[in-house]
Amino acid sequence: MQNDKVMMLGNEAIARGAYEAGVKVSAAYPGTPSTEISENLVQYKDSLYCEWSPNEKVAMEVAIGASISGVRAMASMKHVGVNVAADPLYTVSYIGVTGGLVLVAADDPGLYSSQNEQDSRMVARAAQVPVLEPSDSQEAKDFMKFAFDLSEKYDTPVILRTTTRLAHSQGLVTLCERNEVTDKVYERNVVKNVMMPGNAKIRHLAVEEREKKLIVDSCDFDINRVEMNDTKIGVITSGIPYQYVKEALPEASVLKLGLVNPLPRKLIEDFAAKVDTLYIVEELDPLIETQVKSWGIKAIGKEIFTVQGEYSANLLRKAVLKQDLEISAPAQVPMRPPILCPGCPHRSVYSVLNRLKIHAAGDIGCYTLGAVPPLSVIDTTVCMGASISTLHGMEKAKGKDYIKNWVAVIGDSTFMHTGINSLINMVYNQGTGTVMILDNSTTGMTGHQDHAATGKTLQGDLVPAINIMELCKSLGIRNVEEVNAFDTEKLAEVVKREVAKDEVSVIITKSPCVLLNKAPVTKRCVVDPAKCRKCGACLKPGCPAITKGEDGFTVINDTMCNGCGLCKGLCKFDAIS
Repeated sequence: MQNDKVMMLGNEAIARGAYEAGVKVSAAYPGTPSTEISENLVQYKDSLYCEWSPNEKVAMEVAIGASISGVRAMASMKHVGVNVAADPLYTVSYIGVTGGLVLVAADDPGLYSSQNEQDSRMVARAAQVPVLEPSDSQEAKDFMKFAFDLSEKYDTPVILRTTTRLAHSQGLVTLCERNEVTDKVYERNVVKNVMMPGNAKIRHLAVEEREKKLIVDSCDFDINRVEMNDTKIGVITSGIPYQYVKEALPEASVLKLGLVNPLPRKLIEDFAAKVDTLYIVEELDPLIETQVKSWGIKAIGKEIFTVQGEYSANLLRKAVLKQDLEISAPAQVPMRPPILCPGCPHRSVYSVLNRLKIHAAGDIGCYTLGAVPPLSVIDTTVCMGASISTLHGMEKAKGKDYIKNWVAVIGDSTFMHTGINSLINMVYNQGTGTVMILDNSTTGMTGHQDHAATGKTLQGDLVPAINIMELCKSLGIRNVEEVNAFDTEKLAEVVKREVAKDEVSVIITKSPCVLLNKAPVTKRCVVDPAKCRKCGACLKPGCPAITKGEDGFTVINDTMCNGCGLCKGLCKFDAIS
């Protein structure tokens, strides 16, 4: 295995780097583009422990606990998950580490799978946590190992920042053997590890001194690299944008930063003095640019570069070289909007809500697609777990009658993430809303990961599954009912009954995600043209397996149909069997 070279996704390389660094504990919550880190790390479960935690805050705290006990530990999450983990993150910056502690934060420039485009470097700067940013798969592995050494040397948690492009791009990686790091001896240290005000004041001073030392020492870090070429143009960059700089401006001199917080000031000042025109190329927020300009260094940045979305070599050619590029028009292909899968139980639920003219406060998951036509049920989506709290806020603002035609919809994994807290709040503060938990037995949107209510861990162990119905009842909710998502008539009856009540109620639609069933589909729906009246009732839920033929009759694509029977139940003329 030593010195073998293999192609790896950035996420695979991060997992490999953690393994080689001697990590013993990993905790995460699945979120694109970070999910594959843990899914690849679990292959090394004989050497380390890894888990899906119920949310990112818990994952961060698990990793902190492991670090304090003396082993190398990590947490992985997407950028919005860093918000959930911010509370422990800001405080562990003061505490520091015993065993090395790394947080992998996966940002999403371009908003490929997220509700916002925030920059995790800004969070790290506020928390005074060092940030490393690799630019390819090999660096992803190498920087991960360096991060643990840095963490232990400077007594600090470290963030490894990745992005969607790095996470899901492949590169050649040289494998090394695992470093079996000796556990640090745990010693009770209340002043360092117990963050009450008196201790925190002392530790804050230590953080400030740590940052000053890093600013000086990092000028000599190998991960910060100067590539001197033509001095007419100089570029400061990091991460994936470095690849675009090398492609678009191959003759330019480049300062490639591996550590992007805190910045190596003297190294930057020396580089800037050697070039005629200095550009700063960084995706999203002007973190590097703002600091460099505050030192009195003249540089060009967001005046010509966007703060939104991913960069590209062509973007740099246009902005820096003023090249008027002739780009051929994209192929004219039909629009393919995101859509729920054929046989998805969420479609059945939304078809009922649409028919009843019910509005839904939505949440994060596949079911967010209920916002778009033809279902058009979801009215709001804020963040994980917000659906229940949003509905509660509406009721408190406008009264009980206002939400008689509203429900909150939330998936089983999201309910375990932060929905429980919101439901507790609704009960405690005497809300009257109806909550629908769309239990499809998985974390569907990020690729079918398990969670606390599925009965299986990331490491493959079978464990007692949290019973969502009994959990809701334990909160004192009297009205909790479980319904098959595809029993549309019963579901409609239950929804109408529950939204009319002046108390909290929970409806659990329990039907597994259609993609969990790996067995071949043996029963599909078929249309009898002799009975079809061309009414279009079966088309209303928008199943991609159903279309209207040129003659007006319904046509079902038997390569897509999963035989869920939703269309059959909607046909009043018994034309579908």
